[in-house]
Order: sequence, then structure tokens, then C-alpha cells
Amino acid sequence: MRAAVLGFPVAHSLSPVLHTAAYAALGLDDWRYELHECDEAGLAGFVAGLDREWAGLSLTMPLKRVALDVAAEASPLAMATGAANTLVLRDGRRFADNTDVAGIAAALQGAGVGGAGTEAGRAVVLGAGGTAQAALAALHELGISDVDVLVRSVERAGELRAAADRIGSAPAVSDALADPTRATAAIVGAHVVISTLPSGAADAIAGAGPDTVLLDVVYAPWPTRFAATAAAAGAQVVSGLEMLLHQAVAQVELMTRRTGPVAEMRAALDEAIAVRT
Repeated sequence: MRAAVLGFPVAHSLSPVLHTAAYAALGLDDWRYELHECDEAGLAGFVAGLDREWAGLSLTMPLKRVALDVAAEASPLAMATGAANTLVLRDGRRFADNTDVAGIAAALQGAGVGGAGTEAGRAVVLGAGGTAQAALAALHELGISDVDVLVRSVERAGELRAAADRIGSAPAVSDALADPTRATAAIVGAHVVISTLPSGAADAIAGAGPDTVLLDVVYAPWPTRFAATAAAAGAQVVSGLEMLLHQAVAQVELMTRRTGPVAEMRAALDEAIAVRT
């Protein structure tokens, strides 16, 4: 069987490391995982050219929204978020799902967010793309309803607002992201901060403190300036590698129908990061 990660650009992806490690641990010797560069315009043609040897695709930027257009069916979570990072192709299916939600939730839970006896507090999400929509769903699952979303333009956040309505979330959306000073002020006092911005986009923003758990989905280079600033201020910082790991575990389970080998996948990820740094 074959699977692959698609995106544009995608050469930096660590998904092949994670999925290949999973196949080895599961004894799936006849499975292989590839990497293909593909943009939004090319996704439909790429999927149309796949045969029954293909088990599924991992989809990264900028394909998470258009993925729903090429799917024949989708999970309620993918429909609610309006984005999918997974396309399951086994048995002739084109089933879209969103494992970013599970990845974000697991990463935050690992830092103590959403546990029994913990206060929900306020969360701040930076960005308005597909990953931000997954973040809203993850926060909703963790019982955090007081959410601020910082964007550059409120007028361009229509898809995020629509996703929030479907999820059952009612975030306050502001254009504070256009001004680092305002964004910093919005973060002050937040219990959870999730940045879904690309590398470098949050460099000038601070505001996290000792009572903050901050997840930055960017994992290379690490730490980002945003994460380092938060750590220096006493915040508990979570690398995007945690999200990457757990969303990949969920993808492996969807594609192989086997339990994802978390320990082996984590070890392979740690080794790959050590080589890169």
C-alpha cells in the first residue's frame, strides 16, 4: 500500500519520518510513504490519478480547505471545521477527516490543559486559516469557551466565523494581529495561546506569562522567537512537534486500521529533529 503527504511547499515535512516509523513498528513491510509537492489547483488531478494501491494522503498547507472539494464523504469534524488534513482512500473511498483537532487537543492535554479539576480560563488563537479552525474545535472539545481569535482583517475571517458557528464556538474575533502591540495586550492573562501563524509571523508578539500554556504549531526552526519570548516570561511552551506527532498517530490509525505506535513514532521524530539541529 502507498500513502503520501502533499503540500506546497512540502520538502520540510516530517510526516514521512512518522508514518514510515509506524509502518515498521506495525510490521507493514509492504507499505511505503512518499512526499509530493502539490498546490490547490493540482489536488483534484493528483487524486484522480491514484489507484487502489493508495491508502491515503496527509494534506498540509495550502490544501486543507480544498481537500473537502475532492472528497466524496467527510467526517462531521471535517465538515464542522471546514478543513481536512487527511484523505482516506482505502476500498475506493475518498473520505476526508481532520486529525489536526486531535493533535492540538492531545498536545494541550499533555501540558495539563483540560484535565480534571483544572480551570478552563481564556484562550487566544492567532490566525484564521484551516489550522486555526481546528484549534477552535480542539478548544471546544477541551471545554474552553472563552476564546479570542486575532486576525489581520476581520472582513477576511468569514470562513473561520462560519466554522466556529458549526463547531458551536462563539469566539471574539478582532484585527489585533495587524498591530503587535495590540496582539500582545490581547494575550496578557490568557490561560492558553495557540499560534497557527507561519514561521516568523508572530516574532514581534509577546504577552504570555507564567500562567500561560502556549502552543506554537511551527516546529522548525525551534524555538521560534514567539515561543522563546514566552518561555523567558515563564510560560509553559509546547512545540508544534507534539501536535504533529499526535495528528500523525490519528492518520496512521485511519489509513491502516491499526493502533498507532506512539512510542516508536515519537522516537523516530526525536531522532530526525536531532539530526536536523
